Amino acid sequence: MARIYVTRHLPGTAVERLRAAHDVDLWPEDGPPPHDELVARAREADALLTMLTDRIDADFLRAVEPLRAVANYAVGTDNVDLDACTAAGIPVGNTPDVLTDATADLAFALLLAAARRIRDADEAVRSGNWPTWSPGAFLGQDVAGATLGIVGYGRIGKAVARRGEGFGMEIIHNSRSGGASLDELLERSDYVSLHAPLTPETRGLIGERELALMKPTAILINTARGELVQTRALERALKDGAIAGAALDVTDPEPLPADHPLLTAPNLTVVPHIGSATRTTREKMSDMAANNLLAALAGERMPYCANPEVYDG
Repeated sequence: MARIYVTRHLPGTAVERLRAAHDVDLWPEDGPPPHDELVARAREADALLTMLTDRIDADFLRAVEPLRAVANYAVGTDNVDLDACTAAGIPVGNTPDVLTDATADLAFALLLAAARRIRDADEAVRSGNWPTWSPGAFLGQDVAGATLGIVGYGRIGKAVARRGEGFGMEIIHNSRSGGASLDELLERSDYVSLHAPLTPETRGLIGERELALMKPTAILINTARGELVQTRALERALKDGAIAGAALDVTDPEPLPADHPLLTAPNLTVVPHIGSATRTTREKMSDMAANNLLAALAGERMPYCANPEVYDG
């Protein structure tokens, strides 16, 4: 029987499945464990089930060795140094191909909310400022027939494109495999939706220059990674009217402090990283993470391994 440290409560029955086979130490709070606490708990564990907020790097691995496996509760592994894990012989699991539709749904929901100023209208009602109907009240942007630019044309980007096609939108895309140039996409699009992975090349991809290329009536949507967008540049673009609005599921930093200056920008909708937050999707992610750990601790190959080269040795 191995000891597993799980850094957050999980939807569904995954923790119970792990407990049926192993000793599970579950972090009891809703927020992430402080890094020092993560190190201390991991020193007593054989395997970890981590979140994107848990930093697993070379220094961490040296502090907690030996460690047999890490299952990351996410499609991405931005928080995990895969090279360091591979060098240490530690398989790292993730949860791929499970949140495509949930995230695409949210991206399009954010697009619609920003286009039609849903947040502004809702706040007016809740604050008791429901105005008398007026031809000029809460004017937004058309979605049907508009041009949707998709940056990053993988599974989620293509799923967003299908939703846009249902609204009769013209779709243009930019990715490593082809499509329009980023500059052309930014110049032509009424809506720009980001779905690129976070890499050294895409970090800060959308900055002052790129925002200046967008139409003043355009809206930026980001459900990928907050670090794709230069936060200060976005704040200036919104306040200066360089673009019409933005809708974000991810931010840099994340979480965004309540007093962050970006939140004073007009025509901005921000939600707290809920792209995969449907009950079905999150329970599937829990089961995939548990399956990764159960396999690794049984001496078997992880079914969803982010560093499969670890098995080559």
